[in-house]
Amino acid sequence: MKRKDKIRILEKIEVENYAGEGKSIARVDGKVVFIERVVPGDIVDVRLTKSKKDWAEGYPVHFHSYAKERVTPCCKHFGVCGGCQWQMLPYSQQLIFKQKQVEETLKRIGKILLPEILPIAGAETTEFYRNKLEYTFSSKEYFELPPDDNTIENMGAAGFHAKGWFDKVVEIEKCWLQAEPTNAIRNTIASFARQEGFSFYDYKSHTGFLRNTLVRICTTGEVMVNIVLGEDDMEKCNKLLKHLLETVPGITTLLYTINKKFNDSIHDLKPIVYSGKGFVIEKMKDRVRGNEFIFKIGPQSFFQTNTKQAEKLYNITMEFAELTGNEIVYDLYCGTGSIGIFISKGARKIIGVEQLPIAINDAKENAILNKISHAEFFDGDVIDICKEDFFNQHGMPDVIITDPPRAGMHEKLVQKILEIAAPIVVYVSCNPATQARDINLLDEKYYVSKIQPVDMFPHTQHIENVVQLKLKK
Repeated sequence: MKRKDKIRILEKIEVENYAGEGKSIARVDGKVVFIERVVPGDIVDVRLTKSKKDWAEGYPVHFHSYAKERVTPCCKHFGVCGGCQWQMLPYSQQLIFKQKQVEETLKRIGKILLPEILPIAGAETTEFYRNKLEYTFSSKEYFELPPDDNTIENMGAAGFHAKGWFDKVVEIEKCWLQAEPTNAIRNTIASFARQEGFSFYDYKSHTGFLRNTLVRICTTGEVMVNIVLGEDDMEKCNKLLKHLLETVPGITTLLYTINKKFNDSIHDLKPIVYSGKGFVIEKMKDRVRGNEFIFKIGPQSFFQTNTKQAEKLYNITMEFAELTGNEIVYDLYCGTGSIGIFISKGARKIIGVEQLPIAINDAKENAILNKISHAEFFDGDVIDICKEDFFNQHGMPDVIITDPPRAGMHEKLVQKILEIAAPIVVYVSCNPATQARDINLLDEKYYVSKIQPVDMFPHTQHIENVVQLKLKK
């Protein structure tokens, strides 16, 4: 079938309900249609991008009428950028749907007995809540035009990748996800590069000077910028960095990284400090005991991207751990040690395990910064580390905290947790679907005793969820 034959318009379709991943659904002639950028109650014309026997996907090209609950998005780039799929929904409605999403996912995939889910912990701040953003510079700017004509070449765009395109970028004027000076930083870099004739990166030919910029803004007021360049041209680099520092006040540390690889990952590259100390300091507070913790964050460190909601997430995790001061806690997928350090005042010992050595180095340094002597961190696979000799040396866990990536836990780790049989497991997840799969496997020895969703990312479909599991008697 030719491309032009696949492009179909469905007219006057009533959107019926919510679906996952920021989409809603309608039914047309027995087929389920997943639609972006709409809410239940909208009546729209839909351009199909995929059409199978039982389902299809598409996006609205015309609104005949709007749902009563719809609100006007604050961002002018809404619908094109793709970063905030739910800005047209009142925040209260977003929370209702996320609560429902967690409940339905755990029941459908977990297939085990569940307690009543605690109300979702929403965010007090729904704009400018991210502490970290990464902007992309591309030689190809994306415009929302017909599918074969949505690129302007060689002008250079600074912003975010257009959804579904690896080489095209939406030019962003103002992003509402991160506080200033984030927009001033991005726009200053792009404007100066155009003025000086510095090339933007071409993701097909893998050529170009300006590639990415990472901006981290902490609650302490510290601001870190790491500019990633595709060429090792120090004359242009120094000129750009000098202009940025002179133009945008408030940058406390500025770095650059040369990346000549075919991918954007920088974990194996060395960021170079141009100005400042090369890292920033973030603070988090234990609301129960009143303890305050500081965290050193470098350009390659992982840290929760919503600091205020991370405080809620970690407080809930600590509550679910039911610490009395006597427990040995194993913190699996510990990253830079933030959860283990945050709950450390309530535990006898913290043992953190993480595969990335650079993260473990951060964890050890953060423990020293917070004067925590009863926390130890080890790099490697938990399957290889948690063996009899290790337990003999460090003790068996009374509590296991696991915070895996979106893919969830490896089945071998699930089996290891069943073998360890700690009295309490606290499972922190950014993907309720893989969490549900894993707790189904853990049902062999554990029952789910508490569930608490946490909204880390307002205006998106993403949701964190904390589950407490207790050993069956």
